[in-house]
Amino acid sequence: MEIKYNSEGLIPAIIQDAETKTVLMLGYMNAEALEQTIDSKRVTFFSRSKQRLWMKGEESGNFLDLISIKNDCDNDTLLIKVNPQGPTCHKGTDTCWNEANKQNFGFISKLENTIEDRIKNADSKKSYVASLFEKGINKVAQKVGEEAVEVVIEAKDNNDNLFLNESADLLFHYLILLQAKGFTLKDIVKVLEERHKS
Repeated sequence: MEIKYNSEGLIPAIIQDAETKTVLMLGYMNAEALEQTIDSKRVTFFSRSKQRLWMKGEESGNFLDLISIKNDCDNDTLLIKVNPQGPTCHKGTDTCWNEANKQNFGFISKLENTIEDRIKNADSKKSYVASLFEKGINKVAQKVGEEAVEVVIEAKDNNDNLFLNESADLLFHYLILLQAKGFTLKDIVKVLEERHKS
């Protein structure tokens, strides 16, 4: 790997959670810190304030276990993917930007948050989600079953638009059912990940 250190012999290292893709922190490495990181499989920086090598977690126990290292297109910045063992920031937060390090499924996560908000706060006369939830778990489960049947029917035809719309309806109602049972998509992903390990 070609690396271009700056005039002080350092290179910035962006630390990213390998699983959630959340950026956790930015540190600096010299050649020795990079070598120690690779050898120990735990991220080590060069502390500019202490002027010494510093393994993240050496005092707190919140180590950053190395998954991979890549350099950027100019070879002057590293992207280091890690498995964090606890909060990354010295202030006790998940990231140095005080953001939560949690799994994010993009728009699906946004939709889950909207469903949760409607269930908790919306008027059932004005919100479809709130009205369906108010009818109870049996009605929510029945709706998922109906949408599943419609997906199967549309899968056998050649109208891709109808198939995609029914699939969207199924996923939407399934997300409602998950919350009615006290779960989120993250719980399902966890089960799938455990199965994948087997």
